[in-house]
Amino acid sequence: MARYTSSHWGIYEIKQGADGKPLLDVFKADPDPSEIGLSMLEASTRLRVARPCVRQSVLENGLGASPERRGLDPFVEVHWDQALDLAAQAISQTIKHHGNQAIFGGSYGWSSAGRFHHAQSQVHRFLNAAGGYVRHMDSYSLGAGRVVLPHVVAPMDDLMAVHTSWDVMEKHTELFVTFGGVPRKNAQVNPGGASEHLVKGGLYAMAKSGVKFVNISPTRADLDIGCEFEWIPIRPNTDVTCMLGIAFVIHAENGHDIDFLNNYCVGFDRFEAYLTGKSDGQPKTPDWAASICGISADQITELARRMMAARTMINVCWAAQRAHHGEQPFWMVVTLAAMLGQIGLPGGGFGVGYGAMNMMGMANPKFGGPTLPQGQPQIPDLIPVARITDMLEKPGEPFFYNGNAYTYPKIELIYWAGGNPFHHHQDLKRLIRAWRQVPHVIVNEQFWTTNAKLADIVFPATTTFEREDIGFATRDRFMVAMRQILPPHQEARDDYDIFAGLAKRLDCEETFTEGRDAAAWIRHMYDDCRPRAKAAGVNLPSFEHFWEQGLVDLQQPGQYNNMLEEFRKDPKAHRLNTPSGRIEIYSERIASFKHDDCPPHPTWMEPAEWVGSELAEQYPLHLISDQPAGKLHSQLDHSQLSQSTKRKGREPIDINPQDADSRGIQSGDTVWVFNGRGKCLATANICPDIIVGAVRLSTGSWLDPNDWASLDYDKHGNPNILTLDIASSNLSGGCSAHTCLVDIQKFDGEPPAVTAYELPDILSRR
Repeated sequence: MARYTSSHWGIYEIKQGADGKPLLDVFKADPDPSEIGLSMLEASTRLRVARPCVRQSVLENGLGASPERRGLDPFVEVHWDQALDLAAQAISQTIKHHGNQAIFGGSYGWSSAGRFHHAQSQVHRFLNAAGGYVRHMDSYSLGAGRVVLPHVVAPMDDLMAVHTSWDVMEKHTELFVTFGGVPRKNAQVNPGGASEHLVKGGLYAMAKSGVKFVNISPTRADLDIGCEFEWIPIRPNTDVTCMLGIAFVIHAENGHDIDFLNNYCVGFDRFEAYLTGKSDGQPKTPDWAASICGISADQITELARRMMAARTMINVCWAAQRAHHGEQPFWMVVTLAAMLGQIGLPGGGFGVGYGAMNMMGMANPKFGGPTLPQGQPQIPDLIPVARITDMLEKPGEPFFYNGNAYTYPKIELIYWAGGNPFHHHQDLKRLIRAWRQVPHVIVNEQFWTTNAKLADIVFPATTTFEREDIGFATRDRFMVAMRQILPPHQEARDDYDIFAGLAKRLDCEETFTEGRDAAAWIRHMYDDCRPRAKAAGVNLPSFEHFWEQGLVDLQQPGQYNNMLEEFRKDPKAHRLNTPSGRIEIYSERIASFKHDDCPPHPTWMEPAEWVGSELAEQYPLHLISDQPAGKLHSQLDHSQLSQSTKRKGREPIDINPQDADSRGIQSGDTVWVFNGRGKCLATANICPDIIVGAVRLSTGSWLDPNDWASLDYDKHGNPNILTLDIASSNLSGGCSAHTCLVDIQKFDGEPPAVTAYELPDILSRR
C-alpha cells in the first residue's frame, strides 16, 4: 500500500530510494503538481534548530534581561527541562504581575498542512488553557476583504468555498475580466492541502472553449491561459477608478440591470449619485478614470460595452486589497457585477481571488473536517493581524476594528509558533525596534529563521515528516493519512509535546491535553468529523481503514458550484447574511461607523503613496511585493528550488526597460531599492511585461540585515524593509503592503555576501 504525505503544495507519494532513504514523488492524480513540495525533504534537515536554546543575556542575567540585544546575543543550548522551566516561569510571572491580557499569541498557521500539528491551533489552545491571551484577527493576505465583504455580500470563507467552478465557466462564460490576473504561482497552495491543482487546466480549458480574457494589471505575467490574451496595463492601486469608469458607461448607456439592482441589492441609488457626480460634483467618466489609472478612455468605454454584451465573470486578485483603502476594489467589483445583473447566472458574476489559492473553482463536497479545538477565548483584547507594531508601540491608545472601539494592550510576553512575522509584516525596521521592547519572546521553530534569531527562548519543533497527522482542506478532493517518514531531528519535539510540558508546569495539563496523546487526538478528530462528512453525503471509512489505505477520495460525480445561484433563484428563501439579506451597495451599518477612510459605498480615495502623489517626485516607482513562485511566503527559502529563483543570491526585481535605461541599469546588476523607511539590495531583471513606473520584488527572502544593531539595509531582497505599515482603513486595520513607493539605483563596487542562512552563534553547554 502506498504511503503519502500532504503539504500546502499538494500530496506527495513517499517512496524508498536505492540507499534506503525516503524520497518524494508527485501525486499521480494531480493534473498540475507543484514542484515546491518536492523540495521539502531536501530542506528538512538543514538550518534546523537542534536543541532548546536560550539567549545568553537571559541565561546569565535572568528573564527579561537586555531585550534590545535580540539578534545580537549568542544563544546557549540547554536541556529541555531547563528551557521549559524558564518559559513556564516567564508565562506565570507575566500572568501574575500583568494578567493574561499581557500575552500575545502570535501565529500565522502555515507551519503544517496537518490538521492536528497546526501550530496556530496548538499555541492558541495552550494559551487559552493557561487563562487566555491577546489574539489577532484575519490575515495579511486578506485583511481588508475579510472585514468588508460580510457587510456587502457574505463572509469571505463562505465565498471562497462556493466560487463558480471551472467547468461551469468553461461552458458558460464568454468574457473573463480580471483585475490583477489569476496568478497560478499563488494557486499552488491551500491551507490543509492541494491535492488537485486545477487553475492551469481550468484556464486553458476556458480559453480553448472560446472564452475571451482581459487582464487589467501592472504585470502581464500574472495570467497564463496557454495562448494570447488582452493585457491592459494599469497603475497600481487605481483599480477602483477603472471599475468606476466602466460602471459610468454601463449606467450612461442604460446597460445596468434595474430589476436585479431593485430585487437583489440595496443602496444603488446612493451609489448612483456618486457615480454620476450628483453627490460630489465629479462624474466618474472614462476620461476622469483615464487620468488616474492610465488606461485610455476609449479602452474603458470599449471594455464596458463588451462586458454588457457578454456573459461576464469579473475577478479581482487579493493583492488589490492589500493596500491603503483596500476594501474599495472588493466592494466595487461586487457592485460592478451587480450592475451587469449576472450574479448567480452560470459563468457570470464576480470572483474575489481566482488564483489566490487552489480552493477557488473547486466543487468537491463541503464539510467541517478534522479540527483541533482551540478553546474559548477568555480575554476580549484583540488586534487586526497587521497591527502588531502599532500594538507594541502604542499601549493604551484607542483603535477601531469592524465598527468596534478597542484599546491596544500592553504586551509583556510574545509566544509565537508557526509563521515568520519578519516576513509577513511591513516596515520591518520599525517592527524590530518595537519587538525589542517586549520583555519576553518565546518561539517554537523548526529552522533558524529571523523569528528564531530574535527570540529569548527557542524550542526546536518537528517538521511534517517527523510526525503523523491528517491532511484535509475545504473543497479539496482527498483526505490524507500523513505518515511519519523521518525520526525527529536531534532533540526536536512536536508542538503538542512542547505545550503539554508547559501546561504541566502551569497546572493546566488536563485542560490542554484532555488526557490524550497525539495519536489519540488524531483518531478523535477523525471520528469527530465523520458525522459532518455524512451530512454532506460523504461516508468516511473507519479510522483503521483510512489509516491503512492512506487516502480517501471525497469527489462526488455531478457536483458543481455556481456562486449565489440559490440566492438568485429565491432571494427571500436564501437571504444573504447581511443586515438587509441582500447585496449592500450602500451599507447603513458601515455608514454608522463614521469612518472617513471607509465610506458606506465603493469610493475612489487616493492612497497614501501612489505614482500620482507628491511623494512620487522623490520615489517615482511603485513597488509590487507579491507572492513568490518558488516557496510559500518565506517557507523553504533555504531550499534548492527557492535558491534557484534568486539571481546572484538575491531576489530579482522586475523593472521595465524604460525605467532601467533611465537609471543605467542592466539585467544582472545589483541594485539598491530604497525609500524613506529603508533600503535593500536586489538583482535587476529587465522585464517588458511590467508597466512603466512600477517594479516587482517578490516576498519571501529571509531578512538579512547588514548589521543587527543598525539595521541600515537588507542584503537579501526582502521588500518588507520598504513597505508601508499603516491600516488599510479604520474598518479593517488590514495591511497596506502594496501601497509603497521606492526608487532604484545601481550598486557600485562589490556587494556584500548574503548571510541569511548562517546559523547563529551558539555557545554549547554540552
